[in-house]
Amino acid sequence: MVAGDPRQPERGSARLLVLGAGPAQLGLLAAARKRGLYVIAVDRDPAAPGFRYADRRAIVSVEDEPAVERLAAAEQVDGIIAPGIDWPVAIAARAAERLALPHPLSAETAALSTSKLRQRERFVKAGIPQPQFVICSGAREAVAAAERVGFPCVVKAPDRQGQRGLSLVADARRMASAVEVALDASRSATVLVEEHVNGRELTVNGFSVGGRFHPLTVTDRLTADPPAFGVALAHAWPSELTPEQIAAAIDVAGNAVAEVGIASGPSYTQILVGDDDGRPRIAELAARLGGGHDAELCRAVLGVDLNGLALAAALGQPIRPAQLAPLAKEGGGCIRFLVAPRGVLRDVHGVDEAFALDGVKGIRLYRKVGHQFGPLLRGADRAGAILAVGESRDDALARADRAARMIRFAVAAATPLQRV
Repeated sequence: MVAGDPRQPERGSARLLVLGAGPAQLGLLAAARKRGLYVIAVDRDPAAPGFRYADRRAIVSVEDEPAVERLAAAEQVDGIIAPGIDWPVAIAARAAERLALPHPLSAETAALSTSKLRQRERFVKAGIPQPQFVICSGAREAVAAAERVGFPCVVKAPDRQGQRGLSLVADARRMASAVEVALDASRSATVLVEEHVNGRELTVNGFSVGGRFHPLTVTDRLTADPPAFGVALAHAWPSELTPEQIAAAIDVAGNAVAEVGIASGPSYTQILVGDDDGRPRIAELAARLGGGHDAELCRAVLGVDLNGLALAAALGQPIRPAQLAPLAKEGGGCIRFLVAPRGVLRDVHGVDEAFALDGVKGIRLYRKVGHQFGPLLRGADRAGAILAVGESRDDALARADRAARMIRFAVAAATPLQRV
């Protein structure tokens, strides 16, 4: 089902198909609109917040590959992009290949970038550091695997993101339920049991041109306490780690990007740095923009338009070296996520006042009135985000916190569904 503005694009404006119109795609969709592109956005959620930036909207699952390809052909698009979420990255690359459209990734590279399992196996052969892992098909195997890697351990679906199917398991008694959660989310019949690395989490956002990896922002991921395991509450730049540790993390990310085969386009690499040894390890790698407004933060603090670069790559446009050259714009910056109380959203207050604060560069709200907020368990449960800059990282975080305290989500108690 396609709806929206039926007008035709102005002569000469490129037509772009964007897979996803949720919170993770807001920045790129806004950038595409600002550049005058004719945007067709795809999302199964009719209330997806990114639809407001689209010229046409398609109420279709981004995982429905035949429907995506038919839509791309019917709309005669000039490019396809899947920012912020993993699985559609491979769908976009395959559809582009079949339709002879420009695309920064080959279908093979895109498929590898969306499989944690295949990445893990590839990194083993290449000697790229990562947590210990074991592939399992059931709870009994998972318990045995955990005894090898040690408790606590991480159990995850090998082909999901955003904390879907992800659990931190403290002991063998909780393994069966964790495996059930992972298998329920997994597209395969396997799960990964991984070593839990105590330490810091970093994100290396980079862009590759002609096979050369250009690191951009390296941010600390400040995460929520369990049960929201792995959910970021903030991305803070610059990282607090030492220059030597940051350089080592960049080296690991660059080697991983090369091993996966990402020669062109954006990459998003999560790095674990152990408290005990300070050694960086690959947690996850994706051939896309980060889904936590990483590109907007990059532009705010370095002056590098990462969204614009991703759009150019998707449309086969040339990228000049100067577009990748960082400029010292700010001493610090952060993305600070908003969490709403449980209940049905009735209104949001204080946004204008928060936006007027010094250093606040942007505020995004993810949900409309009527949305029901539950407990914070996954990234999708967050209510919005604040982009703030300052003289230092701590200054930016403090400004974002002040703005967050001014934003109030008015909710009402949810009414239980009645059985018919």
